[in-house]
Amino acid sequence: MRTGPHILLVDDDREIRSAVSHFLTEHGFRVSTAADGRAMARTMETAKIDLVILDLMLPGEDGLSLCRQLRSTSSVPIVMLTAMGDDTDRIVGLEMGADDYLPKPCNPRELLARVKAVLRRTRDHTTPTEERALVYLFDGWRFDLGRRELTSPDNVLITLSGGEFTLLQAFVEHPRRVLTRDQLLDLARGRSALPFDRSIDVQVSRLRRKLESDPKEPGLIKTVRNGGYFFAAEVMRDDGVPVEAEPLTEEH
Repeated sequence: MRTGPHILLVDDDREIRSAVSHFLTEHGFRVSTAADGRAMARTMETAKIDLVILDLMLPGEDGLSLCRQLRSTSSVPIVMLTAMGDDTDRIVGLEMGADDYLPKPCNPRELLARVKAVLRRTRDHTTPTEERALVYLFDGWRFDLGRRELTSPDNVLITLSGGEFTLLQAFVEHPRRVLTRDQLLDLARGRSALPFDRSIDVQVSRLRRKLESDPKEPGLIKTVRNGGYFFAAEVMRDDGVPVEAEPLTEEH
């Protein structure tokens, strides 16, 4: 009996479902498939799913709507499959809470690499034991890596997608220093930046809406002109050890 991660593939193309399912199964995954949102919902109710591969174009409710619904109730990682070259769909998919995207038609080996990368970022068992209890404190917030929880200054638990979690982790581990988009992609997404890849901007925007009192005038995650982003808060570990910082040089 297979014990690998359980993937749910949602695509209305029977041939694609068959080919991708077979390929992922050969590489140690358990795979369930669904042709539409209703079938996806039934599977999510009856099985523990570790990651969803979700096609954008589906009969009935489209992938963006399903992604938004899924993200409102679950933190399960989502890899969105989008039309080739349609940057708008990709950006909207990330806005809805997808953790990664891949244009169709896609190379199965690239899809496999993306799935593995997302799972590495989000699965608890990949975190070393000594890091499970690591907790970061900043500006009244509490960010618990072991529990994968973010708690507001008002003691409200804030839900984070996998992408938001790893991006915030990159910021708190490198506070008060300028991080370029390429560096953030490397730190938070576990892969090199694609040309003109602005997905980090989308994730930053989502994170700001959860952290900032006024996302249009951010005080925590600042934009650096021609540089990238700067996490402005002083960060402490809960054992009282400050996280090393360096001053901001240029911002707007």
